Amino acid sequence: MSSALLQRVRAPPALRVAQTSVRHYARAETNTGDPKKEHIRRALYPSTIRNKPTPTGTYRPDVARALLRAVPHTHAHEVIERAWLLHKRHVRKARDAELARKFRCMQEAMDELERIAPHLHLEANKREDPRARSKAEMERLKELSTPQARALDARIRGLFPRELKVPTETPSRTGWNYEWEPFQRPT
Repeated sequence: MSSALLQRVRAPPALRVAQTSVRHYARAETNTGDPKKEHIRRALYPSTIRNKPTPTGTYRPDVARALLRAVPHTHAHEVIERAWLLHKRHVRKARDAELARKFRCMQEAMDELERIAPHLHLEANKREDPRARSKAEMERLKELSTPQARALDARIRGLFPRELKVPTETPSRTGWNYEWEPFQRPT
């Protein structure tokens, strides 16, 4: 045998495996439930047995040996690493090209809007300080209750209203709030 092979066989595996269990937080097993559910639970969440590897790969004491068997040479590992980095670079460049294309299209649309309707272009690009309040708003804030004032402070203009209920298939447990009315901002 060559000396390089002997050194690799004699040397302990270079990789270290974490010795902590992932499933130590689970409850104690109860056998009072449905056996079908119990079988499904055991299949999805196998117990952490420390003396043998699990089929789902949550515990592998022989991971270093398995990696050495799969990738026997460091050059092969380096080639795999370089190929993975090359793949990631191609994906990143494709994503950047797509973002640049979208930005270019958005700029063309804004230039077209400026050419066709300058007043709409100005309205679309108007910068507004969300903290700025008019005198009418300040007077209205003094009249509101504390929760209503907090809701007004939390709401940023131009964003989707938080008060709007998300459509669901089932009705609310509390029913309909007939007293609710939207807050009208003074203009």
